[in-house]
Amino acid sequence: MRVLVIGAGGVGSAFVAIAAKREVYRHITVADIDLDKAQAAADSVTGADPGRIVAARLDASSEHDVAAMAAEMRADVILNACDPRFNPSIFDGAFLAGCNYVDMAMHLSVPHPDKPYEKCGFRLGDGQFAQHPVWKNRGLMALVGMGVEPGFSDVVARYAADHLFSEIHEIGVRDGADLVVEGHDFAPTFSIWTTIEECLNPPVIYERERGWFTTEPFSEPEVFEFPDGIGALECVNVEHEEVILMPRWINVDRVTFKYGLGREFIDALKTLRKMNLHSTDPVEIGGVQVSPRDVVAALLPDPAELGTQMHGRTCAGSWVRGLGPDGEAREVYLYHVVDNAWSMREYHHQAVVWQTAVMPAVAIELMATGVWSAIGVVGPEALPPDPFLELLDQHGVEWDWQEYRDRKPVEATDAPAI
Repeated sequence: MRVLVIGAGGVGSAFVAIAAKREVYRHITVADIDLDKAQAAADSVTGADPGRIVAARLDASSEHDVAAMAAEMRADVILNACDPRFNPSIFDGAFLAGCNYVDMAMHLSVPHPDKPYEKCGFRLGDGQFAQHPVWKNRGLMALVGMGVEPGFSDVVARYAADHLFSEIHEIGVRDGADLVVEGHDFAPTFSIWTTIEECLNPPVIYERERGWFTTEPFSEPEVFEFPDGIGALECVNVEHEEVILMPRWINVDRVTFKYGLGREFIDALKTLRKMNLHSTDPVEIGGVQVSPRDVVAALLPDPAELGTQMHGRTCAGSWVRGLGPDGEAREVYLYHVVDNAWSMREYHHQAVVWQTAVMPAVAIELMATGVWSAIGVVGPEALPPDPFLELLDQHGVEWDWQEYRDRKPVEATDAPAI
């Protein structure tokens, strides 16, 4: 399998480190607008065969440049490791090149112009699913939302539907961590650009009788008990792809996504919004056009460089409620926990970016061996979960699940308002 990785940030670099250990990846090109970053990602892999991992400069905003690079490198698949602003050009470039495609976050949404906290506007991924017929007609596969969340959370939801439940009433993706970054008052462990986008957009909820609808950011706070000692965290609604993806392939009554952000983090996001620092619309400062959100991102530490200052664990998973095979009520949380000390020791990448990057590494390996095969635009739920989860365990951190019998969600008090 020959792979073109576009984006040499934390996740793209971690993917290179992971994929380099797997023989199925015969050639890896890591490309970025910043050639030095791409070269650093390639050089970080020691012991690789000469020429197996190469760096290149690429402007991801040009679909024609993406297609030309894919053709030059004879890529079988393009992994989009950029933030979702660049999705359309990379997605279209892959199609132009006749190349399969994988991303970890789908095309961005546009809120409803009149009722943003009630109705969906242009939903996450709508632009990609609109292209399903042409991708299918060309025999190409576009696997969308294949990170950890979305991605792993979707795979285990499919696993639960196939093996653990006869009827699913609700799937709630729940993300939490006890990570601490020493020496920083505010240091997000993932792209702040993407974090602002998903946290301040209207969250989407799915209900069978109502379809997809929106609510206010940080709504419906609840306390969720995370496993492996992470403990109870307050989780709130956030816009995320799983809510769009899961009902397409899983028979379910309700789907939500909630993050364990913490009050301090929510307060920081609310402050950015009040000051319009979340905006992506350029403003002129001293004759220079600059996006306020890009300024915020530039001022904060690079998440990829925080590993040595971090300690703790990150947990991603899906809580599923319904009826078990015996017809009795059942609740299960299927999850994946990564300890930062382990990921730094084994891969020299912090836990959040490693956990995100390992999921497409597993998926693309299954594509290379033909175990995962589909045409058109598909989500992880459309593919068999068992081989994915078996292969994931080979990477050193096993997934798990536990019963949540008689669990009663605890409503949080003093709910934060946007």
